[in-house]
Amino acid sequence: MSVLSEFKAFAVKGNVVDMAVGIIIGAAFGKIVSSFVGDVVMPPLGLLIGGVDFTDLAVTLKAAVGDAPAVVLAYGKFIQTVIDFVIVAFAIFLGVKAINRLRREEAVAPSTPPLPSKEEQLLGEIRDLLKAQNKQP
Repeated sequence: MSVLSEFKAFAVKGNVVDMAVGIIIGAAFGKIVSSFVGDVVMPPLGLLIGGVDFTDLAVTLKAAVGDAPAVVLAYGKFIQTVIDFVIVAFAIFLGVKAINRLRREEAVAPSTPPLPSKEEQLLGEIRDLLKAQNKQP
């Protein structure tokens, strides 16, 4: 089998396509969450703590000299990223929790046992006839 045909077999498998769709949707979801955190959550939070914008929090380790840029420790961006992560993780947790609840409800739902097939019914009748014959003296 050639490398090209092996790659084609790998690339068109359902799992790979599902994974690609999941990654694309995850990236889009990440943008939504980043916007939610940056544009909705952080402004009121910054107002509550005195108008501080976390993304602007930084410590200059070395000032700019000539053409060399300043060396800055931008810990505010890190705080923003951690908050983004916590919100994404919580949203995923809620989603997985809801899916697990639905699965449990499906598993608990009583299902009617399947009717025996014609063969099983015939075998049951034969069994009953043989029992009846053995009981007769």
